[in-house]
Amino acid sequence: MTMRYVTVAAAAVAFAITAPAYAHHGWGGYVNTEADVTGTVESVSLGGPHASLKVKNADGKVWDVVLAPPYSTFSAGIKEGTIPVGATVKAHGHRHRDANKFEIKTEQNSVGDKMYNVYPGRD
Repeated sequence: MTMRYVTVAAAAVAFAITAPAYAHHGWGGYVNTEADVTGTVESVSLGGPHASLKVKNADGKVWDVVLAPPYSTFSAGIKEGTIPVGATVKAHGHRHRDANKFEIKTEQNSVGDKMYNVYPGRD
């Protein structure tokens, strides 16, 4: 019975160490070329590990718009209510490498004439 507890404890430690890597959205999963997605905001999440939006484009596809981690998103000026559900947003960044996955990791997001640069200095 002691061996089972050791196995469970080891599995829990392994998960705790590797879980953040699975949750993190590094740039490696995205294409190098830049792209834009424009659509209507369906939901906003400002929690971690990255803030995000769900945006429905003109074709009816719902995109996951990945922003920066919460601190950087807030530093860019995006706070609760800044980008409301129903607003039109233009997301500029890099599409996911899997063309069947409607996801873009953004550098800038525009709502009306206001632009939010969530990754300043990134080319």
